[in-house]
Amino acid sequence: MKPPMYIIILSLSVLLFTFSPVIAQEQIAPDWHTKVGAQSKPSATKEFFVNDYGGKNDGSTLNTAAIQSAIDSCAKNGGGIVRFQPGSYLTGSIFVKSKVHLYIDSNVTLLGSQIIDDYKVIDTRVAGIEMEWPAALINILDQENAAISGKGLIHAQGKPFWEQYWRMRTDEYEPKGLRWIVDYDARRPRTILVSNAKNITLTDLEIQQAGFWTVQILYSSYVTVDGLTINNNVDGHGPSTDGIDIDSSSWILVQNTDIDCNDDNFCIKAGRDADGLRVNRPAEYIVIRNCFARRGGGLLTLGSETSGSIRHVYASNIQGSGTKNCLNIKSAITRGGTVEHIVLENVKMDSVGVALQVNMNWNPSYSYSKLPEGYNYDDIPEHWKKLLASVEPAERGIPIFRDITMRNVYIKGANRAINVEGLPSSWVERITLQNVSIEAKEAGKIRYSKNWSVQDFKLQTEDSSIIKKQHTRNIPL
Repeated sequence: MKPPMYIIILSLSVLLFTFSPVIAQEQIAPDWHTKVGAQSKPSATKEFFVNDYGGKNDGSTLNTAAIQSAIDSCAKNGGGIVRFQPGSYLTGSIFVKSKVHLYIDSNVTLLGSQIIDDYKVIDTRVAGIEMEWPAALINILDQENAAISGKGLIHAQGKPFWEQYWRMRTDEYEPKGLRWIVDYDARRPRTILVSNAKNITLTDLEIQQAGFWTVQILYSSYVTVDGLTINNNVDGHGPSTDGIDIDSSSWILVQNTDIDCNDDNFCIKAGRDADGLRVNRPAEYIVIRNCFARRGGGLLTLGSETSGSIRHVYASNIQGSGTKNCLNIKSAITRGGTVEHIVLENVKMDSVGVALQVNMNWNPSYSYSKLPEGYNYDDIPEHWKKLLASVEPAERGIPIFRDITMRNVYIKGANRAINVEGLPSSWVERITLQNVSIEAKEAGKIRYSKNWSVQDFKLQTEDSSIIKKQHTRNIPL
C-alpha cells in the first residue's frame, strides 16, 4: 500500500489542527463588522405573568390565548417582561410585540402544539418564495425593539410534522413527479420567525425538535442571536430542520451558538428563482462567530436561494464535528444572484463530508419545477405557479460566485477535500485559501473555476489522490 501523499503548496510547515496565531482576528475582520446586531433592547422592567391571564402550567392545556393576552397587555402598557410561573406550557403561534421581552426561565418549558390548525396562517416567505404558510411557534413580525431570552426550553415537538412530510413525499409526491413542490405543500411550522423587524435580540434559549426551520430571520435588520443551543436531532432526524436561516436580512450578528440539526447549521438565503428575483433583497453584512456546528448539512451554507444576492459575510472562530460540509455554496441555473465577499476563518472541524463544496447546479430534482401531465395549470395553487414561472431572459438565472476566502482552517476526517462545480457560462472566480490544512479520504475536483490565490495549503489524502482540475485557469493546486 502506498503511504499517504502530502500536497504542499508554498509551505513545508507541519500539519497542525490548532488555530494559527499568526493572523489576529482584529487585523482581518471587515470594517463593518462592529456595526452588526441589535442596537437597542426593551428597557421596561414591569413584569406580566402569563398565569395572571389564565395560563396553565400543566403541559396539556393550550395556552395560546393566555400567552398572547399577556404579550398584548405588556405592549399596551409601554412594554416590559412577559414571564411564566414554573412548569410546562403548551401553545400554538404567539406574536411578540415591540418593547416586549418574552422571558423563559430555566424552570419553564414551552411546548409546541402538534396540531397544525393551532398555527395561524400568515403571508410570509418560505424556502425562497412568498406565500401563505403557518406562522412559527414564536413570531416577531413588523416590530422593533423586542427580545426573547432565558435559560428555559422551547420544545417544538415537531416529530409528527416530520412524519407527515415523509408520507407526503414518498407515498404521493415523488411517484407523481412532484418532488419539487412537496416541501412547500407540507406546511410545517418553524420555531422562531423574525420578519420585517428591527433591533431584535434572541438570547440563551435552548430549542429542540423543530418541525421545520428553527430560527428564520427574514427581511429584518440589526438582529442579535446570542447563546442559543439548538438540538433538533431529539428522538429522530427531522428533514430540513435548519438551525439558523438568515434570509434577505442585513446587519445580523450570530454568536456563541451551538447547533445540532438535520440540515444546514448556519445558513444564508436570499430568495428563489423568478419570485426571488422579483423581490430582489440581498442578505448582507452578517457576522457569525464563536459557534459550534454538530450534525447538519453545513457549518456555513450560502444558498441555495441566492436570487437577491449574498454578500459581506464574515464567519470566524467556529468549530464543527460531524457536519456534512464546512463551507457549502449552492445555487441553480434558475436562481441568479451573486455570492461574493465571503470570509470564513479560524475554523477547526473533524468528521466532515466535504471541506469546500461549491455547486451551481444543486439538487436538480428539487431545484427545477415541471408540471406533470394530467394537471391543469389554471387549477393549481398560486405557490405552484410561482415555482413554475420561468426566468426571462434565461441568462438572468445564472448565478455568480466570486471573492470567497477560507483562512486558518483545519479539518481532519473529511470524505473529500474540495468539490467545486462552476458552469461553462459562469466560472467560480477568486477563491482564496490561506493557511488551510485538510485530512481527507480523497482530494476531490475543481471544474469551471479560475484565478485562485493559494498560500500555505496542505492536503493529506488516504488514497494518495490529487485534486482533479477540468476547465480551470490560474489555480495553483
